Order: sequence, then C-alpha cells, then structure tokens
Amino acid sequence: MRVPPFFRKLFKFTSMDFETAVWEMTHLIIAPKKVFRNIYYHVSHPNTETKNSYHRPDPAFTYLLALFSLLAGLAWGIAYAPNTLATLRITAVFVLVHFLGVSLLVATGMYFLVGRVLGRRRRQGLFGPPGDAVGAAGEEVLEFGYCFDVAIRAFLPLWTFLYLLQFLLLPLIAQDYWVSNLFGNTMYLLALSYYFVITFLGYNALPFLSRTEVLLAPIPVLVILWIISLFTFDCATNLAPVLWCGVNLRKPV
Repeated sequence: MRVPPFFRKLFKFTSMDFETAVWEMTHLIIAPKKVFRNIYYHVSHPNTETKNSYHRPDPAFTYLLALFSLLAGLAWGIAYAPNTLATLRITAVFVLVHFLGVSLLVATGMYFLVGRVLGRRRRQGLFGPPGDAVGAAGEEVLEFGYCFDVAIRAFLPLWTFLYLLQFLLLPLIAQDYWVSNLFGNTMYLLALSYYFVITFLGYNALPFLSRTEVLLAPIPVLVILWIISLFTFDCATNLAPVLWCGVNLRKPV
C-alpha cells in the first residue's frame, strides 16, 4: 500500500505551502468561496501526487491551525486555570480534542453520509491516490482526505470567534447585562453559522454531489435557538471552550 502524500509530507516542512495556507485562512473569513474554487486546480494539477484528487495533500493548514489552537489554549489556561498543569491540560484538549479530534470525527461522519446521501455515485476513496478522484469510467469519488480538508477549514471561524475573540472580549460579554448577552450569543450564532456555510461551500464545490443545500439546514435552527437564548441562556459563561476542559470559569473582574 502506498502512503498517502499527506502523511509523506507530514514532517517535510520545507515542502509545505504556508503562504497558501495563510491566504486560505484569510479568505475563509472574508471570501470563503474563493478558497473552494481552487479545488479545480487540484484536480488538474500536473503533479502526479495531486492529479485527479480534490484533496490537497499539504499539512501546512493543519499545522498552522493546530499552532493557533495551542496558543489559544495557553492564553485561556494562563487567564483561567488554577495551575500550570491545568493550563497544559487545556492546551492539549484544545489541540488534540477540540481541533483534531472533532475535525476527524466530523470528517468521518461526512465521508460516510455525504457520499451516500448527496452523491450521484457511491464509490469512495481515502486520500485519493492518482487517478482515484475520477475513475476509469468517469466515476468520481468522495475522498476522506477532502472531508478532513473541509472539516479543518470549517473549524477556523470557530477558532476565530470562540477561541480568540471570546477570550479577548469575555470581561465585557460575561457581564450581567442583556446587551452583553446579546453580543456574546450573537458571536456564537456567527461562529456556528459560518461553520455550516464553509462546510456547505466545501461539498458544494464537488461537481458530483447534489442537494448540498441540505447542509445549510441547521442555520435556521440556530437562529431560532439564538432568539430564545437572548432571554434564557448566556452562551459566553456556559459554553466557553475552557469549560469543556474541566476548568471553572472565573467571573472576570
């Protein structure tokens, strides 16, 4: 069995395209459609490792977002953890569970569900070795590697809104004022809605999938829950990422 290009490049930092990864991160926030338009270049790329594969076998994006998650974990830990050990635990959970674990779980679920429910063809592959994305008879496949690409890119707005902005603004949005609740809960609405929008754009970019609009279905539900939460629930003080690490959130001064 051939080792997928993604794993062969895992420790070849000089061959990683960090410039493109930074470009993708920027545009995932301001113009996410541009990011997924580029998948067509992956399919026709002259490099034999990426030709006919929608998956982009470059770990640069994964490394950068893992680094950002690590820094966020350290910041949350220093601010709210009772000791150094708890800070290290928060950092590990942010990177290994929140980012990588959840992304792998979502990618696995989408790999088995999307290819069967939304695909016109049922054939599937893992990381899309040469020739697998478009088969001999024109049969196209959904690659697990591509599902992981979409999952980690959809995680970026979660990190931006809930791990970075929430950390910076928590002393304000955790106050016992309705305006604070409005701002904090709206931030959660934007983060989760953005997650589903990027997920939709990722799978909508694949020409062999249909009815991908169903991936946007959770957004109206989120809006309804957001309206209800404005009068009943404070997301900032009850759903902050650090709370899922077994650390009590101290009330900001």
